[in-house]
Amino acid sequence: MNFVNKWPRRPGGGEEGGKGGAGGEGGGAVEGLVAGLVLANLWWTTLGLGGYRPETMPVSLTLSVAALVAWLAAAWRRRGIPLHGAALATLPFLAYAAANAAWVTPVPWLGWRDWLGWAQAAMVFWVVLHAVKGTGARFFLFGGMVALGVVAVAMAADQRVNDPGWLMLGRRQAEQFLGRSSGPFGIPNSLAALLLLLLPPMLALTLQRGTRAWVRVGCGYLAALFAAGLVLTVSRGAWLALCAALAAWPLLAMAGKTRRWFWSCGIAVALALASAVVCLQVPSVGERVGRLLRDRVEVSRVILWNAGWRLFCESPLVGTGAGSYNVLFERHRPARFWDQPQWAHNDYLNTLSDYGAVGFLLSFGLGAVFLGRWSVLRHRDDAAADPRAGSAARWRALRAGLVVGLLAFAFQLAVDFSLKIPALAQAAAVAAALVAAGEGARPAVRPGRVSRLVAAVPALVVAAMAALLVVKGLPLYRAEAARIEAHASIERTARLPEGAAPDASVARHAREQLQRAVELDPGNAQAWSDLAEACIAGARAEPAKSAAFGREAESAAARALARSHVVPEFWVRRGVALDLQGRWRDAWADFTQALTLAPRRADIWYYYAWHLSLRDVVSARRALATCLALDPWNRPALAWQQRWDGGHR
Repeated sequence: MNFVNKWPRRPGGGEEGGKGGAGGEGGGAVEGLVAGLVLANLWWTTLGLGGYRPETMPVSLTLSVAALVAWLAAAWRRRGIPLHGAALATLPFLAYAAANAAWVTPVPWLGWRDWLGWAQAAMVFWVVLHAVKGTGARFFLFGGMVALGVVAVAMAADQRVNDPGWLMLGRRQAEQFLGRSSGPFGIPNSLAALLLLLLPPMLALTLQRGTRAWVRVGCGYLAALFAAGLVLTVSRGAWLALCAALAAWPLLAMAGKTRRWFWSCGIAVALALASAVVCLQVPSVGERVGRLLRDRVEVSRVILWNAGWRLFCESPLVGTGAGSYNVLFERHRPARFWDQPQWAHNDYLNTLSDYGAVGFLLSFGLGAVFLGRWSVLRHRDDAAADPRAGSAARWRALRAGLVVGLLAFAFQLAVDFSLKIPALAQAAAVAAALVAAGEGARPAVRPGRVSRLVAAVPALVVAAMAALLVVKGLPLYRAEAARIEAHASIERTARLPEGAAPDASVARHAREQLQRAVELDPGNAQAWSDLAEACIAGARAEPAKSAAFGREAESAAARALARSHVVPEFWVRRGVALDLQGRWRDAWADFTQALTLAPRRADIWYYYAWHLSLRDVVSARRALATCLALDPWNRPALAWQQRWDGGHR
């Protein structure tokens, strides 16, 4: 079997990039610097829970911009940038997404955060595509990713054996994921997505003919290691995605219709048998697969997908707005569904919902066209590929494996939100750049024929995007990190036992942190809402100052509502603030608006019951009953119901 050597040579007989990195910016030194910065970014972001926590991202963003600056400096010295068509294909969506975040979305602070994720992944793609040209630099970059995968699997194994609840950054694993390993990520499916990108290239290098035995054995060992890590994640979607991609590999790579289908069916049967053995031998795997077979469908995901599709149908052209899915999900939340989904668990549907058909075509549509153009595995000039051509043949095999890895990654996007995890988006961008590298690159200007000013235009455009990332991104991430820390302290205060007095210093410190957050990013409406919540917590700790805290909370909540009217929590915060001032009727209007936006949220009904209890106990009882009907295990509501049943208010 040989379907890893079918990669076409570059027109004219030369291998893509060559040893010296033809068309590269600055030769080996610049390539090594850029590859090192990209790797440092990947390691930092991945080991920081995949970049999910905002405090990780300022360093990640700085490293990305540093790699971009290194590339631009070398390009400036040569008076031109060899622009690649695949890189240019990213610009229409980035421009559209920025416009969407500025003028369409009802939650602009979330829209800009979403745009930053897309933009940083595109920047990594640009840098690797244009600056990492030599075969040695490319193998160094990919080798660094493989080493990261080995570390991630080692962490996953340690979780499995020693401490299932351990996470990076001192965090503890959510109860729903106990028994599944996530490595450096917070979610097991994220580790599975990283391994999907790495496992097929290792298989391709293992199957590469003419390679030294020790190289093939080493790559085979790494492939087995990554497969074991994939088993530890117990990620059904990732397993199915990998099986589908591996079964499709011969169809993409081999010549001869009968031969292609023979190998494809053989691989499918072998994978089915291997999966059956794993299910029988590993109880946790068998339990999850059995649950899927019993339910016949993933119930919670179907609910999320249905909501995403209905949101898309509400605004099919431009979508409901960047980053809006989580908030607007309330329109379609079923009764007694208690999850707080941040995304739709389907990146394609999430993009359709947020950005509409226009955004979908500009992102995944253009991406599929260009990646398909440069990643086809079969070619008429198959005979020109010599399996004994050394590093060139290994590079073709690696590229073929990366195509299959990206295909598996793309399949998994149908059941997960991997592109919303910064580390995974950047890893996929690196893999895509390595696949597309070497095809279609042409200098934007020819040195010596135009002035240095004209030659600098492409560099200035890219530099402007980097400047926007820094100016918009660094304050946004720092503000969000401060907000999350303050909100966590407020939540701990809210979970105090019944009758325990809240600590006024905790609320005071939270208010100070949130004041810094809104100073850093005045557009973060959630930070303004949390500031209102911190003031309300201060009123609980110091009842004598309730009216003053209420006025401060009202002002902060009004600032949040000035930025978005679609978030029910913002109306609740202002309603509670008005109640603290004795303005019951004004507060009633805010609570009813919150219920209009989220009629099936049990916590909103709880707050409404609290508000009604100030004037109308009978109506408050009915609202509390609705809260418990939506969530029979709501602890504050149950405690309140027990007090009422015992004759106490």
